[in-house]
Amino acid sequence: MKAADIIYGRSALARTMRTILHPLSALFGSVVGLRNYLFDTGRLFSADGNIPVISVGNISVGGTGKTPVTAWLASRLLEAGLRPGIILRGYGGDEQLVHAHLNPGVPVVADADRLRGVMHASREGAEVAILDDAFQHRRINRGWDIVLLSADRWSERMALLPSGDLREPLSSLERASLVVITRKAASRDKAIAIESVIRKRFRHQPIAIALLAPDKLRDREGNMLPMTALEGQEVLAISAVGDNSAFQSQLEELRATVRFRAFPDHHAYSVEDVAGLARESSTVQFVICTLKDAVKLWPEWPADAKPLWYVSQALVLESGAGALDELISQVTATKRNQPQTGGLQKPLDSKT
Repeated sequence: MKAADIIYGRSALARTMRTILHPLSALFGSVVGLRNYLFDTGRLFSADGNIPVISVGNISVGGTGKTPVTAWLASRLLEAGLRPGIILRGYGGDEQLVHAHLNPGVPVVADADRLRGVMHASREGAEVAILDDAFQHRRINRGWDIVLLSADRWSERMALLPSGDLREPLSSLERASLVVITRKAASRDKAIAIESVIRKRFRHQPIAIALLAPDKLRDREGNMLPMTALEGQEVLAISAVGDNSAFQSQLEELRATVRFRAFPDHHAYSVEDVAGLARESSTVQFVICTLKDAVKLWPEWPADAKPLWYVSQALVLESGAGALDELISQVTATKRNQPQTGGLQKPLDSKT
């Protein structure tokens, strides 16, 4: 039985497995709580970077939209006159390729040692570091923690790993500078309901709601088509992301006949995978995927197969734009006031 079936399944077997795993979740929670306590009290050390640091992360496993939100934040910082650098964990090379595609010229560093990654990005000219998926990586101080919650995967049954999908309890949102509720196929009403739950528990927490919506079809050469081009068509959809089901649900709203081929997150497509997908492409009008898949498939995609299009995403802030503007202003002010020889001058309470 797959982990996702245990965590999200509704069958009697899934419920039984969650009950069996509950003691392990309690043990995991104790370890997480102790670790956070040691960092909060300074018994475990957090190092300063030499440039301002922003973390984009979450408290759950699976897709919450970290990659598109990180790329979007990088573009906002560029608009504000700052040169960002993006620091990844050091695996899943698809994300490094995606960021390079979305923000050409922005330093993208993959390094499990985030502090070393920040220093590397700084040497390449970065003035602000964005840590992708670093809420739990507390060995480096950051001025701001942006924490994402997925409305598509939200459940009233909030359980820690391994019986649930939480890396940390909901109480960890106290460390967040800004909570962003992302939604793909989930309704806006559901996102608003989640916002209400968070506000009741964290009354002064800045919260934003962001829609990650399919925008256009794009190919390797930069050609574009509207999403309406898929209406009434036979479509082969390929996805290897953190939340394949949300991507599938978005596509099902396009009134196309979709054959969905899902793979695990960060899947490395084999020669056999590509050959099989290319053969199947001959029976449909369109082959589409996410950008994370396109950057891996394009180099291997046969020239005689159907063209491979990816679905670009538009990030729309439905609420909380002012909170994000304030965060950008704080980053800009911090960089302006930072001594040339010093480390990060934190404008907020320490939330490492």
